[in-house]
This record gives sequence, structure tokens and C-alpha cells, in this order.
Amino acid sequence: MDWKRDGKFVLIVVAVFLMFYFVPVDTGRVGSAVTEALALVQWYVREHMLMGLLPALFIAGAVSAFVSKASVMRYLGAHASKFVSYAVASVSGCILAVCSCTILPLFAGIYSRGAGLGPATTFLYAGPAINVIAIFLTARVLGAQLGVARAAGAIVFSIVIGLIMHFIFNHEETARAEKQLAEPRPEVERPLRQSLAIFASTVAVLAFANWHAAGDTGISHVIYTARWPLTGASAIVLGVILVRWFGLRTWAVVGAGAAVTALALLFPGRPLIPFLAGMAGLTVVAATGTRETRDWLDGSWDLAKDILPLLFAGILIVGAMLGRPGHEGLIPSAWVAGLVGDNSILSNLVAAVASGLMYFCTMTEIPIVQGLMGAGMAKGPALAFLLAGPAVSLPNILILRSVIGTRKTAVYLALVLVMSTVTGALFGLLAG
Repeated sequence: MDWKRDGKFVLIVVAVFLMFYFVPVDTGRVGSAVTEALALVQWYVREHMLMGLLPALFIAGAVSAFVSKASVMRYLGAHASKFVSYAVASVSGCILAVCSCTILPLFAGIYSRGAGLGPATTFLYAGPAINVIAIFLTARVLGAQLGVARAAGAIVFSIVIGLIMHFIFNHEETARAEKQLAEPRPEVERPLRQSLAIFASTVAVLAFANWHAAGDTGISHVIYTARWPLTGASAIVLGVILVRWFGLRTWAVVGAGAAVTALALLFPGRPLIPFLAGMAGLTVVAATGTRETRDWLDGSWDLAKDILPLLFAGILIVGAMLGRPGHEGLIPSAWVAGLVGDNSILSNLVAAVASGLMYFCTMTEIPIVQGLMGAGMAKGPALAFLLAGPAVSLPNILILRSVIGTRKTAVYLALVLVMSTVTGALFGLLAG
């Protein structure tokens, strides 16, 4: 046996063997952990996959098919203006307001099209971390101090993490940029405004379909109450764009839209039905359309094959170890609460690591922190939890490794955890 070649496989086999050999299967906690693992996957599938991840895969496929490499290089490439690239990355990311797993197909799409590592990781962090509604709710539920600290920390983190990633891997990024410059200049098949229009319309469908209300009043609540008409209007704009600029047949797009409208009228209290019908109609129309739209579906399918197995494996592990919010897995929640009762570096590190391993959708971290603070969590660890948790998770880490490799993933994770820990400790000292 070649240990250099087979050593990793042997270690995995030994670890799995020891786990199954020593796991106390006759205890109630093990049974509960299995239940929690399956329940967390079910929760994700019901709450986030159909209306979150699938649209995100479609958007990522659209980026790979419609957004030219030249356009990505112009605004996010290694030789783009640093101010422009990081500003575009942070703004584009925070507009999406998605979870740590939903952002990954979009990150993979722009990175594969030539975006620099720094701007791409800024985009990766900004998407789940700089959520305006979540920050507003943080201030409302947990206090203005934590809300302001979270907003400032997340904005600064997104830029700083991207810059540090670029600096650490500058040699690789320089070689990557030189290779791209040596390649023939890619042809821009259509004006950038058309690519941005389809990107904006698909993002609008994703954003409005998953909109959360921040309270019972204000613009956020108004958008929430009108989210389905807004989603439908965004879908109509998408249909017009596909017909006018991307060559799809008018009768096919109108027919799919009519079917979705009929289902919306038949099932007014079950918006998921017309939403899924719209996704299915888009798939059929695109599959029978032009070469570009078929490339769109191929790009989305390739990303789905890479991401979904790792995503479900990661969620199963998280569910078994930590359980769903409000439930327990193998690790008792009291252990975590007992370790974050002060503002020490260790308490902040525990909070950052624990939140970085968990998986929860954006904004569910707020009631989790509220419960932990009620159990004695100090303000510093609370901020560390809020800064690390939405941006990384075990499923996120597994998928990210397959996109940018082990070293870059490890550095990104370390930056998020270290910066969250230090920021939480400093905030704890200042806040008292």
C-alpha cells in the first residue's frame, strides 16, 4: 500500500470505524441526534431549497452563460481598480441577503468567470453577513449597541477579508491574472446592460420571494405584504428580457406565465405551487430555446451536481452534532451557553466557532442569540456569534473547499473566526 496515496483514505476508514464502534447507540441522545440530523435536512429542503437555493443556481447559471468573461474581468478581475472591484463586490453581495449556502453558487459563478479572489471573497462574505433587514432586527430585538456593532463589523469584515485573501494569495492571483491576459480577448456577445438586466431580474425574483418583514410597520413590512405581486412583476420583466434579447419564443413564455397566473389564482394561500410551476416553466422554455439558454441550464446543472451532495452531507452532520435551533443534538446546548458567559477571548472564540459550525438561515441567528443571552451569554460573544454564524457554516466550508481548494478555504475560515473573536472581545470591553 502506498501511504502517500492511500493514507487519507485509511484515516477516514479508521475514524468512521471508531465512531461506529464507540457511539453509545443505546442512549436517548444518539437517537435524538439522528432525528435532528434528518429534521434539519427536511427543514432546509422545505424552507430554503425550493425558493432559495434553486433560484440561486439559476442565477449562477445565468452568470456563467450570459455575463461575459470580459465584463467580470473589467469590474472584479485582478487588474480592475481596487476601489471599483471591492465596492461592486460588497454592494452586489449585500443586495442578495441570502444564507451562507445560497451565496455559494453565485460565488462559484463569478470566480470561475475570472473575478479576483479578493473581490470574490468580499462578495462571499457580504451576501449572508450584510443583510439590512437582519441588522435592523438585531438592533430592535437585541439592542441598538449590538445592531450598530454588527452593521459596522460586517461591512468592514467584507472588505478586509477580501483584501487579506488577495494579499496572502497574491502570487497565485498574479499568475492567474497573467494567464487570463495571455488568453485571446473574449468576445462580448451582447451589451453589458442586457446581462445586467437578466441578472437584476432573477435576483429580484429571489429577493422578493424570500423577503422577511422587519417588524409590523415601515417599508420592509410593505414589501413583505406585497412580496408575491413584486415577485410576479419581476418574473414578467425576466420573461420580456428573455423574449426580446435572448430569442425565446413569445408564445412559450406567455404560455408558461399564463399557467403560473392560473395556479396563483387557484391556490392563493399556497404561493409555493405557482412559484415552483414558474421554475419548471422556465426550465422547459429555456431547454427548448436558444444555445445561450441551453448553456444557462447546463451551467446551473453543473453547479448543482457539485454543490448539492456536499450541502446535504454538511447539514446532516450539523444536525446530528448541534441540532436545530431550539433543539439539541449530540452536543448539549448548555455546554455552549456555559462557555460564553464572559467577554474573554476564549468565550468569544467558542461563540464564533460554534456559530461557524451551525447552519441556520439568515435572521434565525437573532432568536438564537436572544435565547443564549437569556441563558447568560455576554455581549462580546453575542457579537462574535452574529458576525461569524451567517457567513460560514459546515456545509458552506465543504462546498467552498471544492471551489477554491483547502488552503484558501482554511484561510478564509480562519479570518472570519479570528476577526469575529477579536471584534467580539473588544466590543465586550467597550460595552461593559
